[in-house]
Amino acid sequence: MRATHGRPWYSPGSLRNKLLMWLVLVHLLAAVGVAWFTYASYDRLIVTFKDDQMQMLADSYASNVVVPELRPADERSIFERGAFVIQVWNGQGELLVSSWPALAVARQPSEGLTTVRMGPGDDGVWRIYSTAPVAEAGRFQVQVIQNGGFVRRMVAKRALSSTAPIALLLPLSLAALWLVVWASSRKLRSVALDVAAQDERSLSELSVSRVPDEIAPLVEAFNSLLGRLRQAFAVQRRFVQDAAHELRTPIAAIGLQLDNMRAEVPVEAVAEHYVHLKGGVTRAQHLIEQLLRLSRQESSTEAEAPVPLDVASVLRDSVAQLMVIADRRRIDIGFEGSTSATVTAPPAELRSIFDNLIDNALRHSPEGGVVDVRLHEVEGQAVVDVVDNGPGIPPALIDRAFDRFFRVPGTVAEGSGLGLAIARMAAQRNGLRIELANRRDAQGRLAGLQARVYLRDGVAGRASA
Repeated sequence: MRATHGRPWYSPGSLRNKLLMWLVLVHLLAAVGVAWFTYASYDRLIVTFKDDQMQMLADSYASNVVVPELRPADERSIFERGAFVIQVWNGQGELLVSSWPALAVARQPSEGLTTVRMGPGDDGVWRIYSTAPVAEAGRFQVQVIQNGGFVRRMVAKRALSSTAPIALLLPLSLAALWLVVWASSRKLRSVALDVAAQDERSLSELSVSRVPDEIAPLVEAFNSLLGRLRQAFAVQRRFVQDAAHELRTPIAAIGLQLDNMRAEVPVEAVAEHYVHLKGGVTRAQHLIEQLLRLSRQESSTEAEAPVPLDVASVLRDSVAQLMVIADRRRIDIGFEGSTSATVTAPPAELRSIFDNLIDNALRHSPEGGVVDVRLHEVEGQAVVDVVDNGPGIPPALIDRAFDRFFRVPGTVAEGSGLGLAIARMAAQRNGLRIELANRRDAQGRLAGLQARVYLRDGVAGRASA
């Protein structure tokens, strides 16, 4: 039989389970060893004691000058209380008297202890002590006999009574072992929780004061790795910020030069090339701004303190700021708030979530389309929906929509592929959740996209009807 993950049953994956299993096994083996040693000790002690009794009794009867009078024994006293059976023989080998004539044991030819089997099981075994055979008249050979099954049962009973306290203490001992192992592994779990709490914005070192000495080198090595990761992330962020800053000025200058040249460009000859060039410069400017925003969000040094924010006010500001894009593309954008909600978050990050979702909807809606921004309740929870009537996202690609620089193949709308990634990062940092879902028309064709933001703090109050 094998355990999960291809490991043998005797080698579990959990260090705690492995340690506990082997400690339990050692304790069980120790208990079995103690029980066996106790049984062997009592066996030697009781058998020796009974042998001495049989020898003393036989010598006492053998010293008589007349045939002794024996008290009759019954079967119950022999098998249940271990009564001795006494036989007296004369020198001619004749049985003179027996305390239990039903036991037909022959006269032993020599002095000493003998064991004979006369039936099945332990009760068929008889232990015999015989005095030396005699030849003189007036002398007797005496045999003292005891049932071997009674002796075995007495040894087992005494051994069991001695090992019973050990058997009763064994569960308590195992429970104490489990508590000790659990307490020791709890420190490892606290380290695991500290590691799980780390993210790319806060790679703080782990404390080694709460971990066992055996685990401290591993934690210190992990802290060293965290230090190198912090340095690598800082270098990466600085590079993106420096590159974006360096590109802002020349790209802006190119845009101004293009605007100045517009009046001098022949209408028919190169107007189309000018439009493409201007669009490329605009996309480059948008990409640089998105890179700067992404870099700032990933930098913990520039994070704002979270404050309670009215979601409706933030949405109105976002819609007002992006109205320029909507007017340019003749898109009907509107805001509807049927409830009120408050979210505790940095103002810039909450604004970034809504700005990017609305900007994404405006860019992918067709000219003359519609974008609706709604603040309402779904199953008692406040949510924000940004709904457009664009082409939507193919179901097979909707899970990749939040990937950086990902753009649906065939998309003609301007964009850098960073807006949704920035929105999701900001939402995750502040306990919010964004879900994308396609909208379909009556014929089942894609008819737009809905981006829903689940607000962490829920509904603060209802707006008046």
